[in-house]
Parts: sequence; structure tokens; C-alpha cells
Amino acid sequence: MSKLVEINFDGIVGPSHNYAGLSLGNIASASHKGDASFPRAAALQGIAKMRGNMERGLAQGFLLPLPRPNGSLLHDLAVGPDTDRALLAAAWSASSMWTANAATVSPAPDTADGRCHLTPANLVTMLHRGQEWRDTQAQLKIAFGDERHFAVHDAVPPSFGDEGAANHMRFCEGHGSAGVEVFVYGRPGGQFPARQHEQASRAVARLHGLDPDRCVFIEQNPAAIEAGAFHNDVVAVANETVLFTHERAFADQKDAYEAIRAAFPSLHVVEVPESAVTLEEAIKTYLFNAQLLTLPTGEMALVVPGECQESASVWAWCEHMLATNGPIRQVIPVDVRQSMANGGGPACLRLRVVADPATVDARFLLDEAKAQRIESVIAEMWPERIEPADIGTDGLAVRVIEAREALLSVLSLDELA
Repeated sequence: MSKLVEINFDGIVGPSHNYAGLSLGNIASASHKGDASFPRAAALQGIAKMRGNMERGLAQGFLLPLPRPNGSLLHDLAVGPDTDRALLAAAWSASSMWTANAATVSPAPDTADGRCHLTPANLVTMLHRGQEWRDTQAQLKIAFGDERHFAVHDAVPPSFGDEGAANHMRFCEGHGSAGVEVFVYGRPGGQFPARQHEQASRAVARLHGLDPDRCVFIEQNPAAIEAGAFHNDVVAVANETVLFTHERAFADQKDAYEAIRAAFPSLHVVEVPESAVTLEEAIKTYLFNAQLLTLPTGEMALVVPGECQESASVWAWCEHMLATNGPIRQVIPVDVRQSMANGGGPACLRLRVVADPATVDARFLLDEAKAQRIESVIAEMWPERIEPADIGTDGLAVRVIEAREALLSVLSLDELA
């Protein structure tokens, strides 16, 4: 009898992690453009977050950095010494670390054929991310290669932008029971691009064989996108019966709740009002870009960036929430500052897959021995610091390639080299 559990697959931060400011609409990324980055510290912070979840008794997986620099992209764009530096930087981007954008996942209880379906996100709005999906798919096809239990699709055609699980929520009585899937899209026309197209979301739902009566499509608040919530998971996160959301997350908040509740009557909304935490402060601290987890005890915990503790209004709200008898019983700060500086909190770093761990390629599942091996390679091989001028140099290219290959070797995943 298979046991379906939620497994968080975190992206290991790649050795080329840098701050090129490539993501229009991502305020954190733009504000740190040109800063020195610290790939070793970033990757070790990510492993520490994964270890924390393992210590809480949760299943934890990982996905690997993609090959960088991407020589094919440099060739296709004919990048040379006088080319715009942003095009060069795109081929070095370590943005695949944010695996919330890797794919949209529909667990087996939701799908017509009883398999877990995964569709890699095409990420076409941004060049540095649009290059990712085929390499991401190659990993997914290995990790979830048992076709009795999984179906891994091609990305949605690039006419419609798809940004993966960052704009997708699932409500259920328990992870292993049938759920209601909520797709959040944006409408174009604002100062910043609306990256998730409604038609991409609807195509994913059809590809996954979802019951139309158990799908909900909701528009993100344009004001949230303008404020820097380039994905819905910057202003809302769901887990089982709970929606933890900012008051200004959706274009029509009341209609959004009613639409979800019509399909999922057990919905429990925990709404943070603008009067308590402004939209701007929520985005600055990534309060909602948190992991909302069900612990083995049955309690829910919210894993938030450490920046939340440093905001008087956000931390006051968290303390107020814990003082009430609500569904979220713990708030756990973690240090992911290197990721945060590029606009990615704890939720960005993980892709949630409901599956029986026994059906997943064990090489992608974390345990203490693997965590130690990964940390050892990172400590030895990952650059400690990258300056903007280092991007594109032969010396850094050799180091980044060798570092990734060393990681693949210790994990026995050389087929991804």
C-alpha cells in the first residue's frame, strides 16, 4: 500500500549564484544588482533549511543546479565581448535554485489516470529563466521516472507564459486525499510583466487530467504585481485546508474566497490585513513566501525568512497569530539571506510533490549522509565570492563547471553532466 506524503524538493544553490538584476518586477533582485554574491554561503544556507525540515520529521528532496554557463544560449545569441552584459549574465544565472518555478505538480488523487503529473514551467517572460525547462525536465524524468506513478510533460507552448507552482495552490483534507487545485494568473498591461497567463494555467489543468469542478482560476491583484509580487506565492501560501494570505493578494478578494470555498467547503482563511502589515512590508520581508507545513504532530508550522523577525509590524502580526487559537501554531525563522537578496524566500526554494517516497529515485531524496556529502562538496568547490566582473571569465567558468560535476559525482548522478 503506497503512502502519499508531501515531499519538499529544494533547489541546491548553484556555484554561479550572482546578482545580475535580470528579473524585471522583482524588487529585491533589482535593488541588489551589481553586488558581490556568496555562492558557498547561499548553498550552505539552503542545505541548513533542508536539514531543519528533516529534523522536524518531514520528507525532504532536492534538485540539482543546471549546467552553467549555458554555452548553447551564448551561441544562439551570438554573445561576444561587446554584447549587452545582461545577455551574458543570463547564461550564468543560477535561478533554477528557486524550484517553486520548476514545474506545476498535480498529485495522483487529483488526476484522471491516478498518477502524479508534473509539467515544467516554460518561464518565457525572462530570458535567464526561459532557458531552464528542458534541463529541469531531464531531472524530473529521472527523479520521477517510474511511469506507473508519474507523468512528466513538456512545457506549455511559449505563447503563454507559465511560472509553475509559484502560482498554484492545492487544498485538501490531507495530502494523500483528493484536492482542489487553484491556479492564479495575472493580466498584462501594468508596469511589470504579469508572468502567469490564464491560458497556461488552463492548459496545465487539462494536461494533468484534473476534474474541472475541482479547479479554480483566480486573478492576482494587479496592485500586488506592481508592488513587486511577481508571483502569487509572494502574497499567499496554502497548505491542506489553510490559505494564509495578504488582504490584497487577489483582484477580488471576496470572490476569490467564495470560488475556492464553493469547490472546497473546508477552507480556513488566515488573512493578514493591510492595516497590520502593508503590502509593501509583506513583499519586503517575504512573510508569505514561506513554507506552510504540516508537522508529524498534525500541527502547522510557518517557516519564514529571518527578515520577518526584523520587521516590527510583521513580527507583531506573527506573535498575535500565535496567541490566537488559529491553525498555524509555530513560526520558524530561517536564514536564507543570499536567496532573499535575489528575491527568493523559503517557498521559492522548494517544489512540493505529494508522492510515496518509495516511488521516487532515491538519489534525489535527502538523508544525513547525503547532506554531509553535499555540504563537503560545496565547502570545497563552490566559489566563496563572485564579483560582477567575474561573470564571463574563463577562470570562473572552469570553477563553476568543475564544482557542479563534483556534486553530480558524489550523488551518483553523472548522467546529468
